[in-house]
Amino acid sequence: MGVTGIGGFFFRARDPEAIRAWYIEHLGVGSAPYGSWETQAGPSVFAPFPADTDYLPAGHQWMLNLRVDDLDGMCSRLQAAGIAVTTEDMPGVGRFARLHDPEGNPIELWEPS
Repeated sequence: MGVTGIGGFFFRARDPEAIRAWYIEHLGVGSAPYGSWETQAGPSVFAPFPADTDYLPAGHQWMLNLRVDDLDGMCSRLQAAGIAVTTEDMPGVGRFARLHDPEGNPIELWEPS
């Protein structure tokens, strides 16, 4: 008996409807009733970091990491929409892209190796 997956990600927003629309438009997340979406089987990481880590953006306690299967395509669409994206490769782990939603929340896209 134990946890079988992530059941949701809940956060505060200054404008919940606008931020929900942004996630649907740019990431395809949360378009079904109650903000749900179907996910593919794959790894999920639960990793607390030290308080002074530089892996998370300064001033943020969390970062949303979403698995993707076409990082280049996703980055191209985001950049075409005027969203700043940076990328990084981690040999043996995969490729990553970093961006922020309109309220400044950090997002990491991960294409596993």
